[in-house]
Amino acid sequence: MKKKVVRKKMMVVGVLALALSVVISACGAKEQEGASSKPEKDKLTVVTTIAQIAEPLSVIGGDRIHVESLMGPGIDPHTYNASQGDIQKLESGDMIFYSGLHLEANMVKVFDEISKTRTVVAISESIAPEKLLKDEEGTTDPHVWFDIDLWKEAINNATEALKKERTQDADFFEANKVKYFEELDKLKLEAQAKLSEIPKDKRVLVTAHDAFGYFGRMLDIEVVGLQGLSTEDEIGLSDIEDTIQTLVKYEVPAVFVESSVNPASINAVIEGAKKQGLDVKLGGELFSDAMGVAGTEEGTYLGMYRHNVETIYHALNAK
Repeated sequence: MKKKVVRKKMMVVGVLALALSVVISACGAKEQEGASSKPEKDKLTVVTTIAQIAEPLSVIGGDRIHVESLMGPGIDPHTYNASQGDIQKLESGDMIFYSGLHLEANMVKVFDEISKTRTVVAISESIAPEKLLKDEEGTTDPHVWFDIDLWKEAINNATEALKKERTQDADFFEANKVKYFEELDKLKLEAQAKLSEIPKDKRVLVTAHDAFGYFGRMLDIEVVGLQGLSTEDEIGLSDIEDTIQTLVKYEVPAVFVESSVNPASINAVIEGAKKQGLDVKLGGELFSDAMGVAGTEEGTYLGMYRHNVETIYHALNAK
């Protein structure tokens, strides 16, 4: 009987030791997890309109912030209306960032209301007016993320707001911004070198709407958009005809659709050029007002920009 009692005691001690080791191991895992990232409740909650703001801020903010973008792939910010779910997300955010310059035209009243209770920043509106492009009617072009230098100014504006909101993390945000801006500077040089290889008379970028003005100015490419600065602008037959004549004049080999814009107008241009004896190819899909799917290369600002440069290069530099 004594031997059985001793055996049972040993079994109990063994089970307790195993349980204790599991608890210690779990605690160690939690400590390691805490060392690499902050608990969700301690993070600054940031809500943005477009991914072109959200993704760079997620890099700069690191584990100190939680970022959510209202508009995903294929969404057109010019015509976007906030849903009830969007209002709730905005109200749950500590800080709200949008591009401004009338890009998110249908949400201005929402931002005005939300700004009464939390920080709301239109990051592009800090850029000096003389650096911005305007159309023939004097409307400011809001697609500033296609000029890397201007987008650095806008993202810097957002970073300064983050630093002001969380002073204890200011050095962390600044260090990450400096590293990220080094990547942007490399990207600019890459893009300039790549597109300079396209023959000068073939550097004509034809897209569905006029979103690439800053891109063209920075990279020395003539840009033709069938619609105006906003996708709400109407496309007339004269717009299509003028574009066809441009293609024929310069023998442009390709035109491009945009991920967030109906391709019907571009297809009409291709057909019209064919009738005049010019075989214009569809050069591919570009990201203009929206980026790619999160988790993919095109879902990052750097990857989206590189995709556009590569797509344009291969289509317009075709022999």
